[in-house]
Amino acid sequence: MSTLRHAQPLEQVAVPAAAPRLANGAWRPAELLFWLLPVAAYLVFPEHLLLINQMMIVGLFALSLDLIVGYARIASLGHAAFFGVGAYTAGLLSVHGWGEPLSGLLAAGLAAGLFGLSVSFLVVRGGDLARLMVTLGIGMMLYELANRAAFITGGADGLSGMAMHKLLGLFEFDIYGRTAFFYILAVLVLVFVLMRRLVQSPFGLGLLGIREGEKRMPAIGADVRRKLVIAFTISATAAGVAGGLLAQTTQFVALDSLGFHRSAELLMILILGGTGRLYGALLGAIVFLLAHHFLANLNPVYWQFWIGLLLIVIVLFARGGIMGGLDVLHRRIALLRDKGGR
Repeated sequence: MSTLRHAQPLEQVAVPAAAPRLANGAWRPAELLFWLLPVAAYLVFPEHLLLINQMMIVGLFALSLDLIVGYARIASLGHAAFFGVGAYTAGLLSVHGWGEPLSGLLAAGLAAGLFGLSVSFLVVRGGDLARLMVTLGIGMMLYELANRAAFITGGADGLSGMAMHKLLGLFEFDIYGRTAFFYILAVLVLVFVLMRRLVQSPFGLGLLGIREGEKRMPAIGADVRRKLVIAFTISATAAGVAGGLLAQTTQFVALDSLGFHRSAELLMILILGGTGRLYGALLGAIVFLLAHHFLANLNPVYWQFWIGLLLIVIVLFARGGIMGGLDVLHRRIALLRDKGGR
């Protein structure tokens, strides 16, 4: 009775603010429709399969970067290092007689993941500027090592002489990219589903907490450095898988797979699509490569001018990249519908 007598009125009780909730994992219709686009492109544009395959590989590569940039806020200018490790691992295995695609791809991801784990302790120690410099330095060092070790990597001439076995012992890699298309699409879907599940898990929620307030997370008992190391290692593994796919489907590994230009271009793709959204990485890859393809055909010399203009427009008028712009558009349409319904 005394408890009831001294209880505060309901309107005077402070109600805590709503805490972030885990996503229920349900797939929205728009997501399912998005994954039908590659199949539609395969049927409608069979003569552009090589470009479509490249889009999916770059999308997977950008997806790996989004995990650390968009969710863990680890700035990186050397992510191509892990892409190149995966590409050279798959390529060297094939050159030396191990051309089985699935095991070679698994080895590419493992090699890149182990390398990412070994350097992650250096990357996560500093702030944003330090992380940029450390990742850039790692990428530059690995690039020069591959260039000097030409007797292994082929140096500036690239690694050639690869011979891939039939996929699952049934499907041969053809010059038109048909087998490669379904192979890349299957791997991309699998990695995306795993990434989606990861960012919607308590671990992903912890990464968002680190992104929004890294210095506050230890106050609730979160091991920030451990989470960042795990995220960085997973990101490196996914980048290695993307590199392995490129090596296996083109049967060639160029030295620039480790270059700074590839890392910088990847960061542009991610900013273009929108960070911290997963689909932004895929949309950024599609838009960037389509623009690159058509603008380079129109003007092979000055196409970068138009790419730069596109980036400026997106940054200035679509906060959060393409995905951010689509979110704003969706909210405005919903608002207009509400007003129309009244």
